[in-house]
Amino acid sequence: MRQSHQLPLVGLLLFSLIPRQQCEICEVSKEYYTTLNPLISTMINSKYTKGIHAANVLLSLRLGGILNPNQEQQLIQQINTAVENKKPSLTSGQLALAILALGACKGPDGISINYSELVGDLENKFQAEIKNMEDHDGNPLTNYYQLSLDILALCLFSGNYSITEVTKILDPESKNYYFHEQFSVDTGAMAVLALICVKRSITSGQNKIDTSDLENIDNHIESLIAKILSQKTENGLLGNIYSTGEAMQALFVSSDYYNKSQWVCQKTRDTVLTEISQGAFRMPTAAAQILPALMGKTYLDVNKDSSCVYGSGNFNISTQDPISVTPAVSASQIKVNYSVVINNAKDRIVVSVADGSVFLDVMEQAQKENATLFSFTVEESSWGPYITTVQGIKANNNDRTYWELLSNGEHLSQGVGSYVVHAGDDLEVRWSTY
Repeated sequence: MRQSHQLPLVGLLLFSLIPRQQCEICEVSKEYYTTLNPLISTMINSKYTKGIHAANVLLSLRLGGILNPNQEQQLIQQINTAVENKKPSLTSGQLALAILALGACKGPDGISINYSELVGDLENKFQAEIKNMEDHDGNPLTNYYQLSLDILALCLFSGNYSITEVTKILDPESKNYYFHEQFSVDTGAMAVLALICVKRSITSGQNKIDTSDLENIDNHIESLIAKILSQKTENGLLGNIYSTGEAMQALFVSSDYYNKSQWVCQKTRDTVLTEISQGAFRMPTAAAQILPALMGKTYLDVNKDSSCVYGSGNFNISTQDPISVTPAVSASQIKVNYSVVINNAKDRIVVSVADGSVFLDVMEQAQKENATLFSFTVEESSWGPYITTVQGIKANNNDRTYWELLSNGEHLSQGVGSYVVHAGDDLEVRWSTY
């Protein structure tokens, strides 16, 4: 629900002096910053924090003011090199994230970033996404999460985009917000951040538009926030543990669009802190997406003209050799069932793996025993290994197809490289649509 902005002058002045309650309540107090050390260690020391995949980490740590200049320089160099060498092959969302990370704040003298060139390249990639939607039944080249990242980066870095087109794309009823008929909380949250940015650019006078577009933006934000809150769990998570960080960011910047009683952010924060202590955030991207909210920050705090802050708080930011995120395994063996399902045809095998193995270990063992039925390929991502093909069949965004991971009939929110299997599990890789 949006509250009235009509306040008496004195009340308005007093109101402006009150800290943003939502952010203040959910922010982890400085004396408890040490509870965030596992996140920071994962981000800085993970073997997956490299190349373009370092962008999410750099963005998060810069917003938190955690890095020292030397660590920052190393991450910037990795991202710059990846952008220079792989720009044509980067997805629009990867480039948008790189821009947000490189421009999160103003670094030391000597670091030169050609933002106008990067933003121009992003404009072209964004238009390619839109063209693909026109040609393929509304399906973008990537997904709505990446499209929302594109819009956010273009908005924050004065890129060119059509506000009318944005309101059309980010319509809350679009099929692209849904995954197996389930609303995608992190996708909706990123869309809210993008829409809030666009709205601020309008109300600040940077963009002139028809009043109907502003009304549509307000309605979209309100509807998306309602959908996010509808996915709130009993323990305060928003969607699942991995979507909660960006959902918190969206709720921080949209408090006019819902009643305070609808979200107890302290409960969400405390549940997240418990999950951190239990090792939930094994991948650098997962850690990077939750950290800003815990420090009261959002992606809307990105400002390339604001000087960076270094080494704030009681954090352990020592650099170690890159660590594997795979849990330790033991010498004892367990048996698990593994199946590949394509159009109701099921190929099944029972394999033995070490206790403590992850889903990927099971797939590799099955492939060793029968390469014809259980062949697969993976590529590295900031979320760890990602399944690209099984039996030579590749996922396709235009057809909305992908390889779904299941354990005991339940869809997995963890990746193939981080889900720890248990004796007797029924694991499945299923050719699915979304």
